[in-house]
Amino acid sequence: MTSKAYLSLYGITSTTVILNVLLDLGADVTFKIPNRFIHGYGPHEALFREASEEGVQLIITVDNGISGIEPIRVAKELGMDVIVTDHHEPGDELPPADIILHPRLPEGHYPFGELAGVGVAFKLAHALYGELPIHLLEFVAIGTVADLVPLVDENRYLVKRGIQEMQRSLSPWVQALCDVASTEQAKITEETIGFYFGPRLNAVGRLGEAAPGVELLMAEDSTKAAALAKQLNACNIERKNLVKSITDEAIALIEADKKIGDSLVLVVAGEGWNAGVVGIVASRLVELYYRPTIVLSLDADKGTAKGSARSIAGFHLYNELAKNRDILPHFGGHPMAAGMTLPMEHVDELRTRLDAQARACLTEEQLTPVVHIDIPLRLDEISAEAIEEIATLGPFGTDFPKPVYVLENVEIASMRKIGAAENHIKMELTDGYEKLDSVGFNKGHLQDELTYGIKVSFIGDLQINEWQGRKKAQFMIEDVQTTEWQLFDIRGIRQTARWLHTIPKDEALFIAFRPETMTYYQSLIGVSIMVVDSTLSNIDQCDYIVLLDLPQNIERLEAILQQTAPSRIYAHFYMPDSQYFNGLPTREQFAWYYKFLKNRPAFPLDMHIADLAKHTGWPLEILKFMTKVFFELGFVKMENGLTTVNVNAPKQALTEAPSYKQRSQQIEMEQKLVYAPYIELKQWFDERLQN
Repeated sequence: MTSKAYLSLYGITSTTVILNVLLDLGADVTFKIPNRFIHGYGPHEALFREASEEGVQLIITVDNGISGIEPIRVAKELGMDVIVTDHHEPGDELPPADIILHPRLPEGHYPFGELAGVGVAFKLAHALYGELPIHLLEFVAIGTVADLVPLVDENRYLVKRGIQEMQRSLSPWVQALCDVASTEQAKITEETIGFYFGPRLNAVGRLGEAAPGVELLMAEDSTKAAALAKQLNACNIERKNLVKSITDEAIALIEADKKIGDSLVLVVAGEGWNAGVVGIVASRLVELYYRPTIVLSLDADKGTAKGSARSIAGFHLYNELAKNRDILPHFGGHPMAAGMTLPMEHVDELRTRLDAQARACLTEEQLTPVVHIDIPLRLDEISAEAIEEIATLGPFGTDFPKPVYVLENVEIASMRKIGAAENHIKMELTDGYEKLDSVGFNKGHLQDELTYGIKVSFIGDLQINEWQGRKKAQFMIEDVQTTEWQLFDIRGIRQTARWLHTIPKDEALFIAFRPETMTYYQSLIGVSIMVVDSTLSNIDQCDYIVLLDLPQNIERLEAILQQTAPSRIYAHFYMPDSQYFNGLPTREQFAWYYKFLKNRPAFPLDMHIADLAKHTGWPLEILKFMTKVFFELGFVKMENGLTTVNVNAPKQALTEAPSYKQRSQQIEMEQKLVYAPYIELKQWFDERLQN
């Protein structure tokens, strides 16, 4: 091949595949990955005109081109030959290319229509070589996994063989990516590609020019490969920060604007958002809201909105967008993902139309995410050996997912937040006999939502955690469920305000039994607190209740439990003055004190009670309490500021004194509610909630 060839493409791996074959065949070839910020999506007329001026005679589009009718017509008018290789959804009109390679053309008969863009490029390479180019399969594996096409049929073979090639590859880029991703080459799997290699290769193109990604995959020198891998790794870190920032802004818009938030198709737009990462943001929002989502970057100078969309099952994104061509001049994609550019003034109209279209085709059931569970497991069935055996069924991916397991009715033996930001969680699960380590990424919040001593069901995946040569089974948490009510023990905790701030304030009723408690905590945590009156008329049924202090009596708390029927109880029971450890004076103490007062002439007790406490060794508070009991029962009296025994007082039990009753109740409440072990407190609440 002596004529000059030019590649117009998007996929980094697709580019690498065709570059390799053309260079091997002696072609004079150059490539151009359009900058998504300048050229948008699909073939670009200006780039084709530049290619013509440079003497290019053949254009090959890779992973794009099927919707580039006008630019390809221009290329043909300029005298260039055009080969289109693409896998995106073809429209009603096809581009006027010399050759179109596409697995789903209406007049085509290819038996498998789900090839990734790199898979289609690989078919061209196969034809040009005249034999299967095994050495290119490692690139095909990366592009196929990253494109999220179904991992079935031919894709499955390509990925499985490609992973095997990567595991033993001597290519400098493989080791360079393994180094920055802190993974071992011999242990590369489809997850290594999806979570470590793919994001780094994609990040550079999302932030600017994608060429460094191709340069890494084509590198023949390990030093150059290492430098490029570090560059891609830095871009990936920047990409993550951008995604988080834009996602937070998008969520704020959705929550603040009823017009946006109530639509069945979320269409959210922001000035200056990085158009290269809005597709990832759209995926995050679909995970959060489970609705078809479009995220657009607004360019006020150009008056355009450019972005990406992600969908859910039941809403064919490409077909639904195609119904709006009058306001959507540029779009392309798949049933589940799309890219587009439209005038800013049509964004609201697009949202309105898509909302109506979604309401016409989506049922309530389709708007509820469903997890299909494959295998219920007992803890004694889980082992590293069993996990390794299941792994031989891989590679797993779209339409051939890893098995989803459920662990039913296990208990949490321990849990703690992990990670620098404490946004992950590590748990030890038990069924009473066996124990299993588990980890939940981005699930640190579960520590604030789950307690010990309850039956919990977990769904997720199994992995092997290998440390210092020892392999151990580990459960990767995806979701949890419990049908039991929960007691959160926050008695006597430090950093009270910080803990109370973790309670979902929109769902919780903060209860105080004393006005002074309400005043204190209202200023501390800034939430509305209800002071319970004696009639409980201001208490309604509530999912979560927060008991900030002790009630005046047990009966009042029992009535609240019956009235609210909570699924969560947060027990704080703030108590400025405890009676529990001082207890009640003994009968002997009361008798000694009465005899002491009786044997003395009237005297100013207030002036001498502190000395009496020192003399007896009793707490001053106990002496004051006994004095109050005597006064309430009329056993002593005060005349002219002097205390003396009332010899004519009727005989009464000490327990009849209001102060004695109150203190006795207080001690009983403290014993049951404040100082009881967690298990006993849980049992106490259990009995009352069941009744």
